[in-house]
Amino acid sequence: MRELTLAQAINETLRQALARDPRVFLMGEDIGYYGGIFQCTAGLLAEFGESRVIDTPISESGFIGAGVGAALNGMRPIVELMHMDFITVGMDQIVNQAAKLFYMSGGKTKVPLVIRMTLGAGRGAAAQHSQSLQALFMHIPGLKVVIPSTPHDAKGLLNTAIEDENPVMFIEDKMMYNTKGEVPEEYYTIPFGEAAIRREGRDITIVATFRMVNKALTVAEELAKEGTGIEVIDPRTLCPLDKGTIIDSVKKTGKLITMDEGCKTNGMGSEIAAIIAEEAIDYVQAPIIRVAAPMVPVPYSPVLEKFYVPDEENLKAAINKVLQYA
Repeated sequence: MRELTLAQAINETLRQALARDPRVFLMGEDIGYYGGIFQCTAGLLAEFGESRVIDTPISESGFIGAGVGAALNGMRPIVELMHMDFITVGMDQIVNQAAKLFYMSGGKTKVPLVIRMTLGAGRGAAAQHSQSLQALFMHIPGLKVVIPSTPHDAKGLLNTAIEDENPVMFIEDKMMYNTKGEVPEEYYTIPFGEAAIRREGRDITIVATFRMVNKALTVAEELAKEGTGIEVIDPRTLCPLDKGTIIDSVKKTGKLITMDEGCKTNGMGSEIAAIIAEEAIDYVQAPIIRVAAPMVPVPYSPVLEKFYVPDEENLKAAINKVLQYA
């Protein structure tokens, strides 16, 4: 099968969606003539025109609000934010409007809105352009939170998001846009709420997100040579979350580590740890460990930024700790 980068997979999915459904259109800063800051929308303006690929002013609250309004009126807008950090400017439109209207209307109002954004440190962009805020949206009823970690999943999950009748936060790791993987050319979807077991093992369960999945797989391959079997689970969506796959894995291994670039406090790992404590505590044989970023703003200094982002050594330290309870 052919290989695409994650950015190419996103671009192809958007192109096919625009061609397939006249209700789909794109909005965002520099997505048209420039092709997007990471070139995910390159070439789409020339192909579909300014009415379908709209360069917006620098006003996230304005164009997110316009996306909500368009969705309410039967369109299927895909709104792009350069960086996830900028989502805070449009929180009223997302949290108090898009996420609530289906419920407040008794199911009569639909908001088929996709908001695409990038997260993560590693490009020296400092504290206001490098955050990983996915846990914020796990706390908001009415939002679906999608976190692809491969080009294949990016296309399938984005197709599902575009077809969804209510708001989807589609989050991409900016450090993964050049990651390559096999991607079918034809249309396909991946259901929300179905995690992927990227590697099977019987000794430790690791639930990882975004590029942390690849870091977990690297460590798992290394430790397999020493006889340690690590199961790596990629949730693919945080809302809905596939609790069943995670619980079943922990019942098998008795040990759980989570790995995510968001801040450790009240992060993705905290929720998963709480789920295991509530629903599978009798199977837990060691402390649950969260490998995550420290509770500080992302540093600008390259040395400090590298220290900030969870890495393989952090994961190995967590594994060594839980193996003491074997």
